[in-house]
Amino acid sequence: MTNKKKSTQDKNLKSTVNLNKSLPRVLVDIFMQGDIFTKLSFLIMGFSNMVRGQVIKGCIFLATEIAFIYFMLVDGGGLFMLKGLITLGEIEYKPAVGFNAATPGDDSRKFLLFGVASVVLVILFILLWAESIRSGYIAQMATDAKKKPNSFYEDIKEYFDGKIHRTLLFIPIMGILLMTIIPIFFMISMAFTNFDKDHNGEFQLFDWRGLEAFGKVLNMGSGDKYSYTVWHILGWTIIWAVAATITCYIGGIIIAMLINSKQVKFKAFWRTMFIMTAATPQFVTLLLMRTYLQENGLLNGILKSAGFIEKNIDWLGTPNMARLICVIVNFWIGVPFTILITTGILQNIPTELYEAAKVDGANTTTIFRKITLPYMLFVTTPYLIQTFVGNINNFNVIYLLTNGDPTTMDYSNAGKTDLLITWLYKLSMDFKEYNVASVIGILVFAICATLSLVVFRNTGAYNNEEEFQ
Repeated sequence: MTNKKKSTQDKNLKSTVNLNKSLPRVLVDIFMQGDIFTKLSFLIMGFSNMVRGQVIKGCIFLATEIAFIYFMLVDGGGLFMLKGLITLGEIEYKPAVGFNAATPGDDSRKFLLFGVASVVLVILFILLWAESIRSGYIAQMATDAKKKPNSFYEDIKEYFDGKIHRTLLFIPIMGILLMTIIPIFFMISMAFTNFDKDHNGEFQLFDWRGLEAFGKVLNMGSGDKYSYTVWHILGWTIIWAVAATITCYIGGIIIAMLINSKQVKFKAFWRTMFIMTAATPQFVTLLLMRTYLQENGLLNGILKSAGFIEKNIDWLGTPNMARLICVIVNFWIGVPFTILITTGILQNIPTELYEAAKVDGANTTTIFRKITLPYMLFVTTPYLIQTFVGNINNFNVIYLLTNGDPTTMDYSNAGKTDLLITWLYKLSMDFKEYNVASVIGILVFAICATLSLVVFRNTGAYNNEEEFQ
């Protein structure tokens, strides 16, 4: 009875705090409903906790506030970094002239990176500040209800019991924040600057240029070489992703069905033979195929020895041939994974469906089109979407097999088989066009995110996940 009463009080306490509202609304409600100590917590973090006996928690909040204020106000600290994010440096590097030594200047790259990190730190502090206010208000409500607020030991114990998920996720979230979120914001910020080979940040300052790089890349009617290149490469990227996905998917289903048929003997042997291509590291296969397909490579030697050709064929030197070879080689290294996935699904399709279809006079093609393929699509749609997005970003196959070649003067620093992702790599690593590369990265993300969300939300796997019809 006591536990049930305590549970009811906890629910009433949470409903009073309005935890289901948005953060600004919660803060406004707390300021309106809180007492003087809770209101003071808006200025002095942890004040309400300390007044109500939660001294250690209150001191931790207060120490965090003091450390943040010190970091922001100390020379070269947060305010300096935020100012640097706006200016991206003011002192130009001066090279050595005669007997005068070189004068170092500001590094725009560091100003941008540390500025972005400072913005993220400010956001985290604001969230912690809001949590301290919320915690102080909960302590007030507990006191008003003649209850003793949780001690620091009880709070710690809760984080190893009911809130264990938060404890376990803390380190991964910090890792994602430092290794993923900040670099992504840094990369996005570069798209709004003139960070390139002529403004590298160390010897020549770069500054904010708004949407200049976006216009340079996406303006179809401008006649700019970057714009011409990006739209043509985007078209090939979509064609490549569709072709690579469909060939591996349909091919994997067909091969799995053939191996799974009753007429085929030694099924385990044939599955093992196909899976062996997946056991070989992908980069080894791609580099070997690149060697074989050279104009003086092994393939031409075999064909000439057999009398099929009289002169060597430049397999990777013709755009259409090179693109076709990319699709074929990708099929070779990608189809084993589809075979693995589809084999298990095929073995779980009810045999009654096939038997009923045969009784009705359906042939093999009709059975595949009306039963097998719809069932496979229903189950494997998430995998299919992930494969399609992966092929848009399939750096290895293109870069290791063709290096984006054959090159063309029509494109800006790109070849006929380059995808957006390989062109991005070349722009950043080889040609130092960081702002344009950043725009390309944003474009790739927008395409992948949009296609994934739109397609997945309109599939049976999302709308009818409980049953197959």
